[in-house]
Amino acid sequence: MMREAIITAAREAAFVTRHKKVQIDYKTRSHKGLPIRFLFECAQKLNMKPLTSALAATMFHRFFKEVCTNEYDPYMIACTCLHMASKVKEDKVRKRDVINVAYSTIHRGSEVLELSDEYWAMWDTIVQSELLVGRMLKFDMTIDHPHKYMLHYMRSLRDLFGVKEWAAMPVAPTAAAFLQDFHMSPKILDYPASHVAVCCLVLACEVYGTVVPLTEHADSSDNWYKVFCPDLTRDVHWDIIEDIISVYGAEATIEEK
Repeated sequence: MMREAIITAAREAAFVTRHKKVQIDYKTRSHKGLPIRFLFECAQKLNMKPLTSALAATMFHRFFKEVCTNEYDPYMIACTCLHMASKVKEDKVRKRDVINVAYSTIHRGSEVLELSDEYWAMWDTIVQSELLVGRMLKFDMTIDHPHKYMLHYMRSLRDLFGVKEWAAMPVAPTAAAFLQDFHMSPKILDYPASHVAVCCLVLACEVYGTVVPLTEHADSSDNWYKVFCPDLTRDVHWDIIEDIISVYGAEATIEEK
């Protein structure tokens, strides 16, 4: 994909796709991208912190990287990862709330699930699944999150632009949105966290035509990211950006009726 096409797709994602959300019927639709979308929809309803939902998504992708997708219910694994992530990040989310939100998201318009056999079956499934997910991840819940790198890079850019100018630009929230959305793809596991973070920032700058100060007269004003990630090659940089943009193409496919 040519650079111009990538940037055009990114602009569409920033201005249109991310703000267009179609309600999905998870009971009748079948698409490999539905479970991770379900995970983020539930996380939003549970008012989870971005870092918590990002951890849940990472755990979800790591789990299904180790097992066959057809062997486990991805929606119950998504619920399990949400609850486990909330405990790791000390985000106060009760298991009962996870169950009720998950049930109402799958069964649109239904009442709160009573303390019935179905409720306790979901409870027991999550308990057992936590042990399963823990074993598959070798009980390693330590994730090198891109968020901390992005925060560090943003602070450096803020100092270059100036506090007022940086606050007035939409680059930071757009980069953060790109990062969060990229967690919907298992490809986020393929790259170092620092590379993912800086590529989200580069993409946001490209979308808004933002030129980083002191690079106007450089041979190439778009490779300022080398200051943050000297080991990030240009080819890998564009591979990551293409993978970020592909998330929105997958979303559009899901939302097609």
